[in-house]
Amino acid sequence: MRLVIVGNSAAALSALESFRKRDPGATVTIVTDEGARPYSRVLLTYYLRRKLAYDALFIRGPEYYAGMGAEVVSGVRVEHVDAPAHRLELADGRRRDYDRLLLATGSRPATPPIPGLAGPAVCHLWSLDDAMRLDPLLRVGARMLVLGSGFIALQAAWTASQRGMAVTVIELEDRIMPTVLDPAAARMLHEQMLAHGVAVHTGTRAEGLESDASGLLHVFAVGTDPFAVDAVIVGTGALPNDELLPQTMEPGKPGIPVSATMETSVPGVFAAGDVTRGPTAAGGPREIHALWPTAVEQGKVAGANLAGAGVMYGGSLSMNVTEMFGWTVASLGRFVEAEGEDVLVHRDLADIVYLKLVVRAGVPVGAVAMGGPEAAGLLGRLRPYVRHRKTVADLRSLLDGGDLAQRLDPRRAAIAARA
Repeated sequence: MRLVIVGNSAAALSALESFRKRDPGATVTIVTDEGARPYSRVLLTYYLRRKLAYDALFIRGPEYYAGMGAEVVSGVRVEHVDAPAHRLELADGRRRDYDRLLLATGSRPATPPIPGLAGPAVCHLWSLDDAMRLDPLLRVGARMLVLGSGFIALQAAWTASQRGMAVTVIELEDRIMPTVLDPAAARMLHEQMLAHGVAVHTGTRAEGLESDASGLLHVFAVGTDPFAVDAVIVGTGALPNDELLPQTMEPGKPGIPVSATMETSVPGVFAAGDVTRGPTAAGGPREIHALWPTAVEQGKVAGANLAGAGVMYGGSLSMNVTEMFGWTVASLGRFVEAEGEDVLVHRDLADIVYLKLVVRAGVPVGAVAMGGPEAAGLLGRLRPYVRHRKTVADLRSLLDGGDLAQRLDPRRAAIAARA
């Protein structure tokens, strides 16, 4: 059996390892448009902040693929999937035949249609190449504009600030992190950014950039006077690399739809990671959860099923965790309450400056936590309760284990105990 995996990051590696546990003899080929050695995108900002050495970015050793019995075709894009012929056409003219195929092609940064948003001083922070381009632009005393305020954008802003730059963030929506934090948490993080010297403009739209003879970029935006910067980081979202299987796509919905087995509507073709629109733990319509843990989970299921195991994926659950501006910032599931749901909010705990839990009919559905490292630990412990829809009675033991119940005020603790 000939297996081809397109991609070389979290979903691809997880799938390869899961597949090899069940099928040690099949021919496996990895095709990637990046380098042959896989790295962690999550760690790029740590490298740029000088918290990690360059070699620490790589998540598998140089002998990894030989040990897995896989051939790597690197530095070349797959241009077309000929599904009836079971064949891939590569950008350099080569072809690869397959019996089963996994698309783990990931996603790419979105670029808003802003005039002048181009040139050597305009960067993304998505790939290793992006990080290498950005590194020399992070100069002490220089000025950086960050477009957007999602996790990647604010990680970039924190990195530039830590490297001694004067940083300005522009966000189109009326608050930062509009899809990741609830309004109260967003306000608190906004204030924390200001305290670290970062200028933040929400409800603001960049209309254009102009470069002068010295290389400075002059920024024109609604809601603020024109200003000049030395560099720009674009962090305005991502798009799935879903072009290889257009026959599976649903109108107006990005991402390759997959079933609980991670198989597409094309027999023998599977997909995993950022490129997929798959089942969620909460049920309902399929969604894209472009997160590293989701990619690992989906890859594990896809790899098993590429070997014929018949494993079903329980669905993805959104969880975001990052460290920036002196805080750990984490969100889990659906953290904006709907009618009929109970909310537990507390501020100024010993390790957590803000905690919000949303509960529906006795079952937690989401949370936001910010502050010390315990914020990530708490949501990590809470994750299986949200995923498996366990009741708050179970959650109470989790809170006790995390020593949070003792630090909640009595009225709030009583709410948690009664729910």
